[in-house]
Amino acid sequence: MGSTEPTNGAAGSGSGPAAEVREEAISPHTWATVRVVIERLALSNNLAEVLGLVIDAMRDCLHADRASVFQFDQQTQELFVTTAHGMSQIRFPITKGIAGEAARTGRIINVPDCYADSRFNPEIDKKTGYKTRNMLTIPLMSADSGLEGVAQVLNRDLALGGSFDAADEQVARVLASQAAVAIRRARLLEAEQRKKKIEADLAVARTIQQSTFPKVIPQFSGYEVACQTLPADETGGDTFDLIDQRTLMGPDGAPVGDGLVFVLGDATGHGIGPALSVAQCRAMVRMGVRLGASVDRIAEILNVQLCDDLPPGRFITAIVGLLDPVRHELRYSAPGQAPLLMVRADGTMEERQANSMPLGIDAEVRPDPVEPWPMAPGDVFLLLSDGYFEAMAPNDEQYGQERIVALVRENLAQPATKILSVLNESVAKFAAGRPYSDDHTAVIIRRQPG
Repeated sequence: MGSTEPTNGAAGSGSGPAAEVREEAISPHTWATVRVVIERLALSNNLAEVLGLVIDAMRDCLHADRASVFQFDQQTQELFVTTAHGMSQIRFPITKGIAGEAARTGRIINVPDCYADSRFNPEIDKKTGYKTRNMLTIPLMSADSGLEGVAQVLNRDLALGGSFDAADEQVARVLASQAAVAIRRARLLEAEQRKKKIEADLAVARTIQQSTFPKVIPQFSGYEVACQTLPADETGGDTFDLIDQRTLMGPDGAPVGDGLVFVLGDATGHGIGPALSVAQCRAMVRMGVRLGASVDRIAEILNVQLCDDLPPGRFITAIVGLLDPVRHELRYSAPGQAPLLMVRADGTMEERQANSMPLGIDAEVRPDPVEPWPMAPGDVFLLLSDGYFEAMAPNDEQYGQERIVALVRENLAQPATKILSVLNESVAKFAAGRPYSDDHTAVIIRRQPG
């Protein structure tokens, strides 16, 4: 195609002949063609088909050699072409070139001699060998004056005068108004279809993610476990898992242990990307448990692998822990995950912090050693993601750690499932209908009294 590439040339004459054009100056055949095109545009909801109709109509009705349509990207303030005669894809800001000028001013620009106009960029002509003699550039404006794009028509038939005149501009205006409506309608429908597909894909992703969570809570004598995750989006950036070592056979055919491995992972953000990250994290933990690795070793390998896999700026805070129901203690590694809370049976509270930076930041980092955390009868261990602590009231106040601890103290005699239920109700009441900005994931372990 001839050069429709943007240029920063000086502004020149805007439109061509300004004389009024009588309708009878336009041939009945041209008007008949225009009416057929308008009818076809009204019947099509396919954007690619609409764009094809527009460029063919502009070329044929204006007796030209070639045509193209630049769509307008409102977000980036750029024009881009995907459909044209003899032209590949191109994108440029509306501050550039003749097409950009038409987009900014909303005026038709008629250039009778392109090589005599300083705004014309001849580079594409040089590359393709095509000779652009004249050009008609038409803004595509919707009824509400919204810009949908710009059409350009090149090289009017030499046998009909060789340059575009006022009659051509009138035909172009009629076609442009109908084309703009058709393009907007097709783009809206296309966007709606994309939205529906995304929603369907998210529903599938949510189903897959939910299927990874424990379906049965392992039972250990003298202990209660409650857990859940409430995603803030269709798919969450949190994960949790409960792995009963007694049910997993190691390489020697014997159970890998007699405890409960518990996991909570919280990736930066929420949605499909973070959901994929924490799903990978969970899978690697399960593999490590099957191979009989300690929680410290699992955390080390997780960090090294996630440093290789995660893009810059992405990381996961996590805890990989083991409840030993024989020694009645917790052993864990908590890279970036904090605070860890233990409310004792007498109401006192102990808090521990992360023993390493989050996963996926530095492959050389090794978690600091952690002393086992004993659990006496009646103690409650709380493992909660940030969503609980940072839940916001309508006045922007955070729910905070003090409320969580106070609520647990009031319910120390209740089962773990009841404590979790009361906590969820309290946070929801505090938020007073304000949407959660982060996922709410919890693992609560209570040692039964007596």
